This record gives sequence, structure tokens and C-alpha cells, in this order.
Amino acid sequence: MVSEDLMKGFSWPRKDMISTENLTRAEIDRIFAMADVFRESLKNDKTKLPYLKGKVVVSLFFEPSTRTRTAFEMAAHKLGADVISVASNISSSVKGETLKDTARNIEALMADMIIVRHSSSGAAKYLADRVKIPVINAGDGAHAHPTQALLDAFTMRQKFGGDFRGKKITILGDILFSRVARSNIYLLKTLGASVTLVGPSTLVPKEFEKLGVRICYNLAEAVSDADVVMLLRIQHERQSATHFPSISEYANVFGLGIDRENLLKEGAFIMHPGPINRGVELDTPLADSPRSVILNQVTNGVAVRMAVMNLCMHHTQKNS
Repeated sequence: MVSEDLMKGFSWPRKDMISTENLTRAEIDRIFAMADVFRESLKNDKTKLPYLKGKVVVSLFFEPSTRTRTAFEMAAHKLGADVISVASNISSSVKGETLKDTARNIEALMADMIIVRHSSSGAAKYLADRVKIPVINAGDGAHAHPTQALLDAFTMRQKFGGDFRGKKITILGDILFSRVARSNIYLLKTLGASVTLVGPSTLVPKEFEKLGVRICYNLAEAVSDADVVMLLRIQHERQSATHFPSISEYANVFGLGIDRENLLKEGAFIMHPGPINRGVELDTPLADSPRSVILNQVTNGVAVRMAVMNLCMHHTQKNS
């Protein structure tokens, strides 16, 4: 089996994938190596792979999702697993059941893995500490979204030829409430890239400098030398107050419109984790231009999640 070949000489240490903060370079490289194999397999063979055959994966989402949920469920299906989807509005949580009880009941029903998205930061770790089966964090509050950051970096790696040294990544938008930004910062720093954050001062506080990034409040300055510009949408659902005068004013100052493409250097490319607010953070002509690798991110998300799920399940099988 391909997955067994990739595991030779390397003991995967993690039952769960909760954040990118403590991932080592060796672990990241292992995920990418396995994702490379799965991506090629997906291109050349549309049949299911046998690596999680007979396993049951529960998709437990307490927040709305389209891309992330679909990508995880497709990844599980491609690995041969059976998938059970549980939405928050039909789960026992609406009757007052705790997250702990929900997870332990899922485990008692003989599930083999839980994919969880929750509005509370720390929810995935809380759950993982209370069940024996693997837990994959599909986003918890403003804390972490590890597989999004991994697929983002995997996409950059394809463009960079594998070497992040000397590369400059600018993340533009709502940093304060973004779990994607936090996860990308940790991962990109480990890979050796330089990271610049840009947006309104209310959404890009100076405290982020503690993470070893550069803070900038001028769009032109922040993107002019960037190899990658990653745009983030405004997280209205996590904000309790207005952090800028209006959407139109945000777009006028920090939106990447087609009239600002000349600010980007030759060869720089554009990323976005989705969903895109077209005409706000990014104009349609740029979103759909050759500079954009947004759809590549979506495609790579399946292969990367296949790798993460396979590795975490492998750990459990070896240690059960």
C-alpha cells in the first residue's frame, strides 16, 4: 500500500490534528509527501482507495460550511471510509447535550474518527482530550484551521518548487478574527517564509508582531514585494462591533481591485480560503485571472485532508 510505503522509517506521533502551532518541519513534509501521492492518484484514478476501508468517519459541524465539509467528506470517501454527517441543528446539542457527551456517544457508536467544526476556540482540543479516536479540527472559533493552512502551504509549495526560503507572503484582511490567518502564520514561519499582515489597524493589532510577522497598514507597501497575496473575508459573524466605517470604505482602502493589479510584482499570485466576497476584498477579474490559484486550493484541499486523516488513523491503528 502506498500509505505504508510513505510511513516507512517515520512514526507519526499525533492522534489528532488540532492546530499548526506545534507541527514540526518533518511532520509537515510527511503530510505533503503523502498529499502528493494522493493528488496524483485522484488525477489518474477516480475509484476509491482502500486505506480507510471499513472505517466510519463522523462529520460533526456546529457551524455552516460548504467547501471544508465537502472536502473532508470527499476525502473520507476517496479513502474508502463510510461518512456520517451530523449538523448542529439536528444533533442532540439543541436539546442541551454537551460537546463531551455528543463526542463520547459518537465514540460509543463505534465511529473511528471525528471531524469537528465549532464556534468556540478550543472546542476541538477539548473534544480530542476526551475521546480515544482521532479528532480533526475543521475550524474552532478564531483559534485554528489547520487543514486550511496545510492546503494553502501545499498550493504555495507547488508554485515555489518546494522551497519557501526567501518567500514573502502577505495576508490581507480580517486578521483579528481569522483562524486561517493564525494557522497560516505558524505554518509558514516553520517553513521559512516571511509573513506580512495588512488591513485596518482595528483588525490587525500590533500584538501579532509577537508571532514574528511584519505589520503594515498600507496596501501598496504590503503587496509590492509579496510572492503571494492571501486575501481574507471580513468575519462579520465573529465581530461584536464595527471595526471599519463601511464595507465600501474597506473595499476602497484595502480591496484588491483590478485597478490595483499593477501593485503586484510579476509572478505574484493570489489566494483566498473562501468564500469570496467579490467586489469587497477581491474583484472578479482578479479572482478569475491567471494570477489566481483559488481553485487549486480547493482541489488540493481533498488530497491534503486525505493525508491528514490517513496519518492520524495510522497512529491510532499502530497504538491501539
